[in-house]
Amino acid sequence: MATNKNAILRYNTLDKCFRNLGRKYAFEDLLEAVNNALYEDNPKTNGIKTRQLREDLKFMRSEAGYGAPIITLSQGREKYYRYEDGSFSINNSPINSTEADQLKSALQMLRRFEGSPGFEWVAELSNLMADKFSLTGDSKSVISYESNIDYSGYQWISVIFNAIVNKQVLSVTYEPFGKDAFSLTFHPYYLKQYNGRWFAYGLNFEKQIDTWNLALDRISGVQNLKDDYVSTDRDWEDFFYDFIGPTKTEGQNPIEVQLLFAESVANYVITKPLHPSQKHELQSDGSLMVRLKLIPNYELETLILGFGDKVEVLVPMNLRQRISRRIFHASKQYNK
Repeated sequence: MATNKNAILRYNTLDKCFRNLGRKYAFEDLLEAVNNALYEDNPKTNGIKTRQLREDLKFMRSEAGYGAPIITLSQGREKYYRYEDGSFSINNSPINSTEADQLKSALQMLRRFEGSPGFEWVAELSNLMADKFSLTGDSKSVISYESNIDYSGYQWISVIFNAIVNKQVLSVTYEPFGKDAFSLTFHPYYLKQYNGRWFAYGLNFEKQIDTWNLALDRISGVQNLKDDYVSTDRDWEDFFYDFIGPTKTEGQNPIEVQLLFAESVANYVITKPLHPSQKHELQSDGSLMVRLKLIPNYELETLILGFGDKVEVLVPMNLRQRISRRIFHASKQYNK
């Protein structure tokens, strides 16, 4: 059986039903749960019929699938389904042969683009996937990558991604740090990751701001609305070019920032530029002069502070003063 996007969504939905010991799922209940999940993913779907659900149960039970311990229990005339082992989940199972073949085919297709402009990420992604899912024939992992497994915003990534693709309006309940929760009508346009956190950008319909920024870990609820979706033709890559991180102060224009780095970190800054606009020049004493053209923000300050005493802000003066104050207050914490 082909493991396409819809199939994976169906299997994960059934997995949740079988693990839910607080409810008895009859066959019709499973069918309804799967079709509800398919509709949330794509409102234009026609759903599945009885025959497809029977095929899904057969595949999940099979060794080519997940070897899932799905049992049928009776209560009077009613039959319902659940896992015999309540701790079982397909997400805890090793990758099956069907999924492995699908992933290998996908990786082969991706690798066709290696070296092409705009596809520099392919080599990294394909190697990570091959290692993660043991597609190299060696069960020992030889590569690692940063991942925050406790990040609470992961559950909203696919929800918002699907809303962007399907042009779906959302009602979002949002809880800012230290403030009361509120709801807004949100037309999502773009997802961005920065420093281990995810952010969604879109139209805040109530405020009529089309670059509204929501941190996914502060979202507590999302509902689909039937409102007409307001599209945008904004170039989001261009939008993010003028600043670092997720925060852009509206109305500000990029300015030149000059930083002087110590010789000990000069090569690091050269090989890992702080921003795409970076221009640098080695000085006679080995230090490195760096010029950036961007909008200063909190994320830039944090980046500068991360270099400690190995960097000095030369211009603009107001940024130099802010960094100086933050260093002064930080040093006070250690002089008590």
